Amino acid sequence: MDKKRIGLGALVMMMFTTIFGFANGPVAFARMGYAAIIWYILGALLFFLPTSMMYAEFGASFKDAKGGIYSWMERSLGKKIAFIATFIGLASWIIWMISVSQKVWIPLSTLIFGKDMTTTWSLFGMNGGQTVGVLAVVFVIVVAFFVTRGVKSISRISAIGGMFVMALNVILVLASIAVLIGHGGHFAEPLRWHSFLVSGNPDYKAIGQMISFALYAIFAYAGLEQMGGIMEDVDNAEKTYPKAALIATIIIGLGYAISILLWGASSNWAQIAGDKSVNLGNITYVLMNNLGTQLGDAFGMSHAGGVLLGSIFARFAGISMFFAYVGSFFVLTYAPLKSFILGSPKEVWPKKFIALNKHDVPAVAVWAQAILVSILIILISFGGKSATQLYLVLTNMGNVSSTLPYVFLVAAFPLFKRLNDVERPFVFYKSQTVTWIITILVEALTIISIILTIISPFQAGDLFGGIWTVAGPIFFGVLAWVLFTLGENRHGKL
Repeated sequence: MDKKRIGLGALVMMMFTTIFGFANGPVAFARMGYAAIIWYILGALLFFLPTSMMYAEFGASFKDAKGGIYSWMERSLGKKIAFIATFIGLASWIIWMISVSQKVWIPLSTLIFGKDMTTTWSLFGMNGGQTVGVLAVVFVIVVAFFVTRGVKSISRISAIGGMFVMALNVILVLASIAVLIGHGGHFAEPLRWHSFLVSGNPDYKAIGQMISFALYAIFAYAGLEQMGGIMEDVDNAEKTYPKAALIATIIIGLGYAISILLWGASSNWAQIAGDKSVNLGNITYVLMNNLGTQLGDAFGMSHAGGVLLGSIFARFAGISMFFAYVGSFFVLTYAPLKSFILGSPKEVWPKKFIALNKHDVPAVAVWAQAILVSILIILISFGGKSATQLYLVLTNMGNVSSTLPYVFLVAAFPLFKRLNDVERPFVFYKSQTVTWIITILVEALTIISIILTIISPFQAGDLFGGIWTVAGPIFFGVLAWVLFTLGENRHGKL
């Protein structure tokens, strides 16, 4: 009996659920207001659409490879560069773990208290940031303990979180429309032409600063390479996949644009920017609270009623994001690590690292990762910075580390196209000239935005932010080079 093939509608939905992140809209609105919209549209057209076709070609040709993007780059760039690039990609998951292990306490606080109280928490005389850092370490260790014992069923929590997050999107649209109707079509953040071109944020006034924001947009579209291996299951892939990618580009791009616009229906950007208690860690819950409060006002509820409705909205966002964070944390604690270790040269790793326990988990590697994450959490949390700066640094670190591997992956694509001994079940880029033009455009956007993101804090005199933003990729790049070199010294050229 033939295996059921993936059709157009199912493929578009898979792309949407893989890529679209509800929290990306609030972060974009907080950073640039309406001016973020154009960069998210450009991100869809200049990054998401062209790279999705590249991943499809890679995935179709290397469908049996276990190492994911490492296997894709290995043939084109060589084992060493592919290993270093993928290891830097692993850094993005490490930084994601550092960030989420701290952020997870914000939705929990919001669920319990109706708002983010983490900055006021104190254990043993520590301030809020340090306390959250210690709690984050406890969270990382507990998750590692359960993961190494094969408790994967907890990852189903992320499916529950996914349903809640989809509900959040529906609430945002319906409640925002109701607020606009109730307020006679007036937006809390006024609609002015210049607001869509230039942000009120002084960090994004110069053209270079605005281009650096493209990294936020690229990050918002990252992750589709995970679907590269499903090409053989797509019905009539030659026609279905490009059509699905185009439809998904339009839906996700418009989804982000509408999301950013709708947040302006209930929240004034200047008020958000001027509130010292608001940061990139709690912005989603603050905006959801505003949405509920404004909805109550639009329907003539009392002030107390509006406040209560805002608290309900914030708490719903809290439980949704808590489930999503916890579920994905369990999966991503071992999945990227295991895929990379099993797919890359075994000679590079210490023997204990590649050994799987009876639960099919590389336990030593998971614990080593947990210890590294815990050390970095403590170093960052006890850096003496405010929550606002802490979450900005974590966001920038994650953006840079997540997008840097794409520089290598995209660079490998035209070289992959020149390989003569590769079977190509799916080909979208039929011209080598077009391949090079698209590669150069995507590389230029990605590299320039990364460079501008890295130098921005240094230009502002923020050495803490600047050093930590670039520390992850450099540390993991050097560590990968050392591991590979030691492997070659032991076993000869790999």
